[in-house]
Formats: sequence, structure tokens, C-alpha cells
Amino acid sequence: MSVSSSPKSEQRVLWLLAAVQFTHLLDFMIVMPLGPEFMRRLGISAAQFGALVSAYTLASAGMGLLGGLWLDRFDRKRTLLGLYAGFIVSTLLCGVADSHLGLFVARSVAGACAGLMSAGVQAIIGDVIPAERRGRAIGTVMSSYGLVAVAGVPLGLWLASQWGWRSPFWVIGALGSVLWLALLSALPPVPPHPSRGPDARGGSAPVQSWTPALALGWVLTFCVVSSGFLLIPYLSPFMVGNLGLQLSDLSWVYLAGGAATLLSSRFMGRLADRFGPARVLGALLVGTLGPHLLFTHLSPAPLPAVAGVFVLFMVLTSGRAIPTLALVASRVPPALRGRYMAINMAASDGASGFGAWVGGLLLTVAPDGALVGFSRVGWIAAGVTGCALGMLWLFDRRTPAPSAVPA
Repeated sequence: MSVSSSPKSEQRVLWLLAAVQFTHLLDFMIVMPLGPEFMRRLGISAAQFGALVSAYTLASAGMGLLGGLWLDRFDRKRTLLGLYAGFIVSTLLCGVADSHLGLFVARSVAGACAGLMSAGVQAIIGDVIPAERRGRAIGTVMSSYGLVAVAGVPLGLWLASQWGWRSPFWVIGALGSVLWLALLSALPPVPPHPSRGPDARGGSAPVQSWTPALALGWVLTFCVVSSGFLLIPYLSPFMVGNLGLQLSDLSWVYLAGGAATLLSSRFMGRLADRFGPARVLGALLVGTLGPHLLFTHLSPAPLPAVAGVFVLFMVLTSGRAIPTLALVASRVPPALRGRYMAINMAASDGASGFGAWVGGLLLTVAPDGALVGFSRVGWIAAGVTGCALGMLWLFDRRTPAPSAVPA
């Protein structure tokens, strides 16, 4: 099935889905730089603040696993609207919370809804966008990641500085409400695939079942994401403590990285469509070995040099997600796609948390603030990337694209 024969209709839906992703990514990312304000205003410890951050991703991962049981049973549009409504309400509740417990519960509900929303968005793309344009479509939606880094987080911090820490949540909730109405009117129905229920003759349609090889896609996603998150959470302290940058320099470095990611996302999607997602992912996995090892072994250098390596690191690392999603979505029968992508999102969330946790265990902070052991973590990340290459080879070899039912 497809949105419409009109490219404009297709692009309108994709940009609307990208806007949905933008709101939940901003909702997740805005919490981290507001940590000092949360601790001061709510009187919480650093450990309690860490629980607020982890609650979002852990709830997302948990609901992703549960969503695998039912996500394909209902119209995808109605499911997305229901989940997005829950996300909007919980985000607004974050803005009125007056205690750590209240904020923790609201963040958990927001994360639970957001994880299934992302799986729903990916399943909709897989259902309504033809395979030959799917990589470009995922690149369009993934451009929201770069936009959050370039504009979303700085704008959210400015709102917090002007009207307090609650204001970003209210603005996200208001923006989400407008987008919810736009989804209601612009997104076409995406009914359950015929093989998910009774067919037109009243009998049971052929049931497409899971195969053990499909689980390799989850392992592939886990390896790709965890190899990046072994390093990503510690880039800022490494640049300040080891490379001699000032805190004020980081905004420019991240602005450059976000802008480059925003511009490169659709290009990565076009490459996946032209050469196939498996080939592009393999090239990106090999290509990230250099920036990962180079950055983790950098010595103090001028700001432009550090920013240049950082931009290369972010463009190639974030670009890997696009062919990964395009590949796993293309190998799953449509009747299973929603549930499969929900569990795949849980694997991604779990990988990000696992990678960050393991990276932290392997690092120590010297008295002068420098990170000790970051180069070793770089080699471990390279090893995990090698495992991802092995998983890619197995997954591509053992899971041919479904042909019995059009995607």
C-alpha cells in the first residue's frame, strides 16, 4: 500500500512523521542539560536525577517488548494517535510536577509512549512507502535528530532561562497538540494487513510467522547502537577534560555536528535506496572505525580541528541508523512489521543504555578532570562494530526480502 501517487502527499506525511519524532526526541534530550536546575529546584541528588534520565529509555524499552505482542492488531494511524495523545498528556504533566516522584512517573509514561510511537512511525514507513524509496523516507524522518541538536535543545534551554524549567515541557506539549490534529487530518488510515486477521471470505488468512533468522536483526541493531553509545555520552567531558576545550566551545561543536547530521541524513537515505541498505550499512560500519579510533586518541588541538573530527564522527555514526532501519524493515513480512519494529526499538533503547553504562565502568576521572581509559573504550567500540559487521553478513544472508506480500 502507499500514501498516494503524488510525491507531495508522500513528502507531507514524511515531514509530519519527522515532526512527531522531533517532539519526543526534544522531550528526551532537554532533560539532560536541565539537570542542575532540577536538582536545585526539586532538591534531588545526582543519583535521583540519573533515575529521571534512565526512566525514559527503560520505560521505552519495556513497552517496546510489550508492544511486540499487539502492535500489529490495530490500524496504525489510530495506534499512533492514541500513543501520541498519551505522550502529550504525560509531557504536560512533567511541566506541572512538583516532586521527584511526580516527575519520575510522568517521565516514565512519556518514555513508554515515545518508544512505541517510534516503532509505529517506522512500521508506517515500511507499510506505505515503496521499498525503492524507503531509505530516503527514513532519512527524511531521521533528519529530526539533527534538527533537535541544531535548534531544539538551544531553544529549549533559552525558554528555561526565561520562564523556568517547566516551560519547555509546556511548549513541547502545545506543539504536540497541533501535530496531533495534523496527524488526524493528513495521515491516511493504515489498516491491519490482511494476513493479521480474517480474510475477505471469512476464513483465516495465511499467518506469516517468525523465523529464528529475524532475531538477527535485533542483534544487529543492538551492536550498531551500543558501539556508538560506548563513546557518545563521554564526548563532552573528553573534549573539555582531555582536549582543552572550554564549556562555551561545546555549543559550537555540537551545533556543527547537528547541522552536518541534519544535512547528511537524506543523502544517506538516497545512498541506501541506490546501492541497497546492506551495502551502505557495511560501508558505514567500516567507515566509522577511523573516526572512532581517531577521536578517542586525540591530543589537545585547536577548536576547528576538534570540531572537524567531531563532525565526521557524528555524521558517520548517526548515519548508520538509516540503512539499519531500512534493512530490518525490508526483511520483515508486513503482517509482523509493527511488532518486530517495537522489539527492535527496545533493542535500540537497551543498547544505548547498556553502551553508556559499560563505557562509564571502563572510565575514570583524573583529579584534573581528564578521562582516563577513553582510548581503550575506543578500541572496544571498534570491536563491537566488527561484531555488527558479522551480524550484518548473517542477517543479509539468511533473511531474504519477503516477496509473497507487497511491502
